[in-house]
Amino acid sequence: MALIIAGERSGVGKTTVTLTLLASLRRRDRLVQSFKVGPDYIDPMFHQHVTGVPCRNLDPVLTCEAYVQQCFAHHSQLSEYALVEGVMGLFDGIGHGQEKEKLTDFASTAHIARLLDLPVVLVIDCSRLSGSVAAIAHGYQSFDPRIKIAGVVLNRVGSDRHLSLLKDSLEPLQLPILGVLRRQDNITIPDRHLGLVPTAELPELNALIDRLADLGDTCFDWQRLLPLLKSNPLPHPPHPPHPPHPPSVVRIAIARDRAFNFYYQDNLDLLQQLGAELIFWSPLIDTELPKDIQGMYFGGGFPEVFAQQLAENISARNQVKTAILKGMPTIAECGGLMYLCEQIIDFESKSWSMVGVLSASAVMDGRLILGYRRAVALRDNLLVKAGITVYGHEFHRSHLTSIPSQPLFETSRYDCDENMGYEGWGLSANVYASYVHLHWGQNIEIPQQFLKECLKFASSKTWI
Repeated sequence: MALIIAGERSGVGKTTVTLTLLASLRRRDRLVQSFKVGPDYIDPMFHQHVTGVPCRNLDPVLTCEAYVQQCFAHHSQLSEYALVEGVMGLFDGIGHGQEKEKLTDFASTAHIARLLDLPVVLVIDCSRLSGSVAAIAHGYQSFDPRIKIAGVVLNRVGSDRHLSLLKDSLEPLQLPILGVLRRQDNITIPDRHLGLVPTAELPELNALIDRLADLGDTCFDWQRLLPLLKSNPLPHPPHPPHPPHPPSVVRIAIARDRAFNFYYQDNLDLLQQLGAELIFWSPLIDTELPKDIQGMYFGGGFPEVFAQQLAENISARNQVKTAILKGMPTIAECGGLMYLCEQIIDFESKSWSMVGVLSASAVMDGRLILGYRRAVALRDNLLVKAGITVYGHEFHRSHLTSIPSQPLFETSRYDCDENMGYEGWGLSANVYASYVHLHWGQNIEIPQQFLKECLKFASSKTWI
């Protein structure tokens, strides 16, 4: 058993409620495994900061339904409690399949609740509600009989009188009130153009988490919540999503700092299970690449925010460029793609030199590119063979000044065949650079292919 924290819509405080629960559980020295529905990177960073345990993404678009079930079963059994944070509103999903006129809740929080057979706690923003709260709760409670609403959390309650009105309205529904959070002026997580500011950039985060733990100690009905959160081991423990493989001698440099920190933990785990040693380094601070590496991985993040510091680290940029030109296999997703460009032009139109192996500049603008993608490989590349279809996610506010002469993918929306254009850069066969984020959980062939190329590069002895 575990709980899913869902919202009646986006912006009702799901993340605050989730972090409050996690912080209070950790204060009790409880081992808790958290999960996040969807492709998001930043919310899981906050989960991990609180729990000390990597958060796992549950996304049937990027992986598949079976993988979601296996991932949850494997990781939840390792902890005393398990908690899943939903995405958007409870029933907000995406169109699925070729029936464009038929909207389903595929990949929604409700979809995950059904897949995992978990009860849902519904977070309701009460800041502009009194009696209407009952209509909202009743609608969510009755909309899909397959979903069990275990109770509600009333968020942004203004006063004792306000709370009394809300309770009176909900009483006929016999729906437990599992938590009440008053309006909080001292609990705010800063955000910017792609959502919350990541944890590494918040020096006062621990103090915020302490305030959340204080709040959690008093605002929840723990007598009712703890049994629901309890993670019961399955009678036959599931196999992990992928079994470990024999070790190989492959060292991969993973760029991880304030500029590059968008990684799915499952991807990193897969590299290790396949025999890679992960060497974390910072293109912001470190002037040299790690020694004796055979591959590089640049995840997404916010290179545009730290463009000046990246530009000023000339030694690191030159070493990355030299390694790539010598043939070192390199993955660069989104922010990593921007770093490999000739320059980043920030929101103030200032230009900053980057690695320069891709003949384009990354320009920041106000347009948000967001959504799942179906990508068909047009040619063999570092990660996938020609003709293979992969599913990923785009989330950025930049564009490139030129398109590659030989793009890696033809892309479309996940739920239709409409061509969205061509995407992805490759420099010879050793560079994979794309705006599309991939989760490798359902495609173990991707990291296998990458490490195969890393071993081939190591045997060539071209990197000294």
